[in-house]
Amino acid sequence: MNIPDTLIWLVNFPAAHGYPMVFIAGFSILGLFAMSSAGAAPGASLRRVREREGLSRGDGAGRGRIAGAVRRILFRILAIMMLAGLVIGILSLVGVPLTRAYIYEHGQPTTGTRDGDWVTFTTSTGVEYTIESNFFTPAVYPDRDAYLPSGEPVVVRYLAGHPQAFVIDSSQGPR
Repeated sequence: MNIPDTLIWLVNFPAAHGYPMVFIAGFSILGLFAMSSAGAAPGASLRRVREREGLSRGDGAGRGRIAGAVRRILFRILAIMMLAGLVIGILSLVGVPLTRAYIYEHGQPTTGTRDGDWVTFTTSTGVEYTIESNFFTPAVYPDRDAYLPSGEPVVVRYLAGHPQAFVIDSSQGPR
């Protein structure tokens, strides 16, 4: 397994789905950051009142604090991942080729067809893939705005270990 290819494959998902990623991350990030705060743990306010009144039980307080700390760390990690997805989605929507250049340079070329927003190609192992290349974040490189007629053959470059990460090569015709 090639580690740079795997990282590009992971980053390519929010880059290839920029429009939905911006909305999903935009609406969920505030909730995730709120859940990562110390007061968001279930029973935290009740526990503080009990401690203030001297009614706290000593048997499960440590376990509750540890579980709350683990929950906060988990929600902070999720919030940071959503923030990264939001940034990647926005950059992809404005046309920054975050993953496209790497895939173009290191991808294996093959011939495929484009049918509307869908690209169909067969890898060197014989597996056929039909993957979306939507209007908002098209998987086209180096000329993102190149006209590619539907139904015509196109050259597709894909990562060998992760064929879902692909670009349509706009610099050349089919081989």
